[in-house]
Amino acid sequence: MIPGFGDAAGAILAGWILVEAARLGASRATLLRMAGNVAFDALVGAVPVLGDVFDFLWKANLRNVALLERHLAAPAGAARADRSFILLIIGGVTVLVLGLLGLGIMVARWVVLGLGGGVR
Repeated sequence: MIPGFGDAAGAILAGWILVEAARLGASRATLLRMAGNVAFDALVGAVPVLGDVFDFLWKANLRNVALLERHLAAPAGAARADRSFILLIIGGVTVLVLGLLGLGIMVARWVVLGLGGGVR
């Protein structure tokens, strides 16, 4: 009944899977990926209506259990795949930040020139 409360409680309960994964010796990359799933689920899940649909489709806990099982079955291969995934995410965030920075500069320039404050 309280927006975001259920998602926060779900994220706290999902932390148990992370604790178990750490106890079982999952790599830092796997733990980071699992924490990202929980954070993403809690963040998007807190949005009214869209969050309910997202929660129905995303299933972060099932994804995290699958990640842990994959790591336990083949630790070397799972760690390599997790490192690749994390590098891909870091690269994507870097491109996004640089794109937003460039867009901000273009908009600021457009506003300054549009208001007649800049030299042409």
